[in-house]
Amino acid sequence: MDYSLLTLIFFNVSGGLAIFLLGLSYMSGGIQAVAGLKLRKLISAVTNNRIMAIGVGFSVTALIQSSSATSVMVVSFVNSGVMTLVQAIGVILGADIGTTVTGWIFVLDIGLYALPVVGVFGILYLFAKNEKFKYISMMLMGLGMIFFGMELMKSGFMPLREVEAFLNLFIRFRPDHFTGLIACALIGAFITGLVQSSAASVGIVMGMASTGVLNFETSVALVMGMNLGTTSTALLASMGASVNAKRAAYAHTLIKAIGLVWVLPLFPFFLKIIPVMVGHDPGTIRMQNGVETFPFMFQGIAIAHTIFNILNVLLHLPFVKQMALLLEKLVPEHSKDKQVEFTKFDTRMLGSPVIIIEQSRREVINMGNSILGMFNDLETVIQNGFDEEKCIRAVFRKEEELDVVQKEISIFLVEIISKDLPYAQIVEAQAQLRITDEYESISDYIANIMKLLLKLRDNNMKLSNIKINELTGILNELMKYFDYINNSVIFDKGLDTTYVYAEGKAITHHFRDLRNRHLHRLENEKVEPLMIVTYMNILNSFRRIRDHAVNVAEVMIGDR
Repeated sequence: MDYSLLTLIFFNVSGGLAIFLLGLSYMSGGIQAVAGLKLRKLISAVTNNRIMAIGVGFSVTALIQSSSATSVMVVSFVNSGVMTLVQAIGVILGADIGTTVTGWIFVLDIGLYALPVVGVFGILYLFAKNEKFKYISMMLMGLGMIFFGMELMKSGFMPLREVEAFLNLFIRFRPDHFTGLIACALIGAFITGLVQSSAASVGIVMGMASTGVLNFETSVALVMGMNLGTTSTALLASMGASVNAKRAAYAHTLIKAIGLVWVLPLFPFFLKIIPVMVGHDPGTIRMQNGVETFPFMFQGIAIAHTIFNILNVLLHLPFVKQMALLLEKLVPEHSKDKQVEFTKFDTRMLGSPVIIIEQSRREVINMGNSILGMFNDLETVIQNGFDEEKCIRAVFRKEEELDVVQKEISIFLVEIISKDLPYAQIVEAQAQLRITDEYESISDYIANIMKLLLKLRDNNMKLSNIKINELTGILNELMKYFDYINNSVIFDKGLDTTYVYAEGKAITHHFRDLRNRHLHRLENEKVEPLMIVTYMNILNSFRRIRDHAVNVAEVMIGDR
């Protein structure tokens, strides 16, 4: 065995694969930076309409060039309650079609121009002043790196045709019979599960096929199996997640497994469709500069991959709701699974900053809604007394939850901000960081008011009707004010600055008026010192809530 030849093959293939993967990362990053807003709108557009969900899944996967990232995103969104299982299955079906776009990129075959493309757009990326042009250059540089990496892999695979031991290995697993077909599919699934990138594994197969190391039939069988292997990423992401998130990951695997079940028995007939669509036999050999080439191999594999996924999506499309019901029965929710759902960001999603920012925005919205719930529980306790034990527990539980949520959001947003992102996305991430901090502080003050009320209870003291009415009045005013500001966060809309500052001042005046009334009453009636101090502290907490609400409003106005 020629070890120097094997060393050369290893260096070319591993180096080419590394450049290929780096190119995918740059191209994906450039696309997300340029089309970030549109991508986020697509994610937000997911509904129970199956066609819409499929369109979203296809578009997101085609843009970020990673079905694995899309599946992790889906699992994460289902886990946090942002997406239902039915919606998730629709997005997964769309992602299955979107992942075929990578193969069609290879069909462009601009390998001869790959290095000049990398050079020109790499220099433009480094020195561009205009931010949008900078990220367009980054995207095109990544595209060039993909093809340059592919060329290196092709040149690395070429000598394998002379390695008899390697060829004998693949002869044993050729899909000439059903056992060999299953073996090819399982090998493809194993490779993708190992590499954790269907784009990389499909690229490897295409590179080997384009040099004649693999024949067309074996290449397609491997790619069919790789469709199943790519589900391992979502399965890993679902570990430790909610039951519904596990169901979404299992749905992804089930869809791919069913696809293999129906396509493998029909594999010989399936292969006959491809030459008709390509216009040539994908295995056609042509001589170019004395070297055998397979000019239709990329196109043939891309068509086979696309047809399989489209047919598989059409097969599952009418049964999305039924699949969701089946998974709910197969993966039941037990009482021990019903736990507080904090954010479930996944480190794999850090490669898609736009998705992290969108999920973070939704988590911020959830924080705002939780605070509104805390306001309502606090009002119930003030008006009805301490018999409302459920509301008391709810306030403290939500305050603890929001502490964790704020920490998790901050960890991921700080990680995102350190990346090479467009200025607008960095500003938005910073704004979300500030809003989460303000919301968490508001929850602390609501919990603090509840503690002060409980302190009165523990000392056998009750608020007078006058004090109850006063606290209820300023609380309702604060709730209305916070709800107005929170709606601007939810719908990402502007605020009436005149109202924000005028109402903020009005609440401050209201606080001062209540404080003066309280002090004036002390002149005419004897009040326990604990009641005097506690009531003043409650009013001060309300004022601090007002201050933090104003801070959120300033973030939305643009004073960041």
